[in-house]
Amino acid sequence: MSIEFSKQLQAQETPIPGVVLYQLPVHGDNRGWFKENWQREKMVALGLPDFRPVQNNISFNEKAGTTRGIHAEPWDKFISVATGRIFGAWVDLREGPSFGTVFTAELDPSQAIFIPRGVGNAFQTLEDNTAYTYLVNDHWSADAQGQYTFLNLADETAAIQWPIPLDQAELSDKDKAHPRLADVAPMQPKKTLVLGADGQLGKALRALYAGDSSVEFAARAEFDLSSEAAFASKHWKNYSTVINAAAYTAVDAAETTEGRAKAWQVNVEALARLARVAVEYDLTLVSVSSDYVFDGVSDAHVEDEHLTPLGVYGQTKAAGDAVVSVVPRHYIVRTSWVIGDGNNFVRTMASLAERGIEPSVVNDQIGRLSFTSDIAAGIKHLVDTKAPYGTYNLSNDGEPQSWADIAADVFELSGASRDAVTGVTTEEYFRGKTVSPRPLNSVLNLDKIKAAGFSPAKATDRLREYLA
Repeated sequence: MSIEFSKQLQAQETPIPGVVLYQLPVHGDNRGWFKENWQREKMVALGLPDFRPVQNNISFNEKAGTTRGIHAEPWDKFISVATGRIFGAWVDLREGPSFGTVFTAELDPSQAIFIPRGVGNAFQTLEDNTAYTYLVNDHWSADAQGQYTFLNLADETAAIQWPIPLDQAELSDKDKAHPRLADVAPMQPKKTLVLGADGQLGKALRALYAGDSSVEFAARAEFDLSSEAAFASKHWKNYSTVINAAAYTAVDAAETTEGRAKAWQVNVEALARLARVAVEYDLTLVSVSSDYVFDGVSDAHVEDEHLTPLGVYGQTKAAGDAVVSVVPRHYIVRTSWVIGDGNNFVRTMASLAERGIEPSVVNDQIGRLSFTSDIAAGIKHLVDTKAPYGTYNLSNDGEPQSWADIAADVFELSGASRDAVTGVTTEEYFRGKTVSPRPLNSVLNLDKIKAAGFSPAKATDRLREYLA
C-alpha cells in the first residue's frame, strides 16, 4: 500500500468520545518521505487537546500479524505509524454511557490517532517490519500497572473483525488471558478534589455533587492547606480538577497582626502551593475570589478591571488571584456578599427580626447577594462545559441593593416590619471601631458568565427560598 502524499492536515471525529483520527501531510520524492508527526501549534489549532506529552515509545514488530492489546492505560496517547501499516482497534473502557463503543481503522504513516485515558488500544500489523510509535503524557512506572484496564482481543461483544484471524496471529499469553467485556471493571474518571468542604460554599458543593463518586471532599481535618505533608499525601496524577473553597474570610480580624499573617498564609501562600501542583500535573484549578479586590469606585466591576483592594483581606484575595492567573487551566470565580449554610448576614437579620430587635444597618454599600447554591452550580457549569479559562464574576442577579435594603427584605419575609431597620452610613456604623475598609460598590457585571451559558437566579428569589 503506497502512502498518499501532500494531504491536508485534517481531524476526523470517531464514535468514541475524545478519540480523533488525524490525516497527516506526508511529503515525499525519490529519496523517501518526511512528515511532521507531532506539531503542537498546528494540532492544538485543529482541536487536539494540548496534552503535554512527556515520553515517546516505539513498538517494532518484525512480522505481519503481530497483535497487541487491548490495553486501556491511565494516560493519553497520540499514536502513529513510523513504517509499515496496522489495523487499529479501540474500545471505550471508561465508566459512562460510551463504555464498550468500538472504532477500527487502518493506519499508515500518513495518519495518527489521539486516544484519551481509559480507551482500550490494540493493533495488528499488516506488513513486516512495522514500527508503531506513540507519545504519552505520563511516565511509565510499575505503580501505574495496577491502574490499567484490559479487554480480551477476541471479546464477542466488541466483535472486532481482525484482518488476520487471531488463531493465525502472533499474540502474547498475557493478552490471550484478558477478561471479556462483561467482566471488565470500567476505568474510573480522574477525580475532582474539593477543599474547604465544610465551609458555606463547601457544603453547597457537597450537596450539588452528592452521589458522584468522582468528587472527593476534604475539610481542613482531611487536608490542611498549610501543611506540606498534606500536599505530598496526594497522588495528583489521579485528579483532573481542584476546587478551592477554603479561605480566610475574617475581614476585620485580617487588620490585626495575627490576622494579617493568617490571611496571607491561607489566601496566598497555600494558594501558591495549589497553583504549583496544578501547573506540574496539568490540573484545572478553581479559586473563589471576592468583590474586596476592588475599591468600589466603578459602577459595575468587570473581570479585567485593575485590582484596587482597600484592606488586608482584599489585598490577600487580589494576590491570590494573581497567583492563580498563571495556571494554564484556571477559573477565578469572583463573588460578593456570600450567603449559605452557616453564620451570615441573612441569618443574623432573621434572628434579630424574630427577637424584635430593631437594628441599624449600612445603607451606602451597594451590591448583590451570592447564594452558595448558585456559586456551586456556576462552578460546575464552567468545569463541565469546559468554558474558556479565566476570571468570571458570579453573584446572584437582579437590582443591586444596600445592606439596609436586604435587611428590610429579611425582616418583611420573617413577618416583621421593614420600618424596624434603620439605614446609616458606613462611617456612622463603624465610628470608633478598628475595621477593614469596605468597597462602597460591590456590584459585579455578570455579562461574561451569562455569555458562557450560566444565568444566576435573582437574589430576591433566592432570599425568599432561603428564608422559607
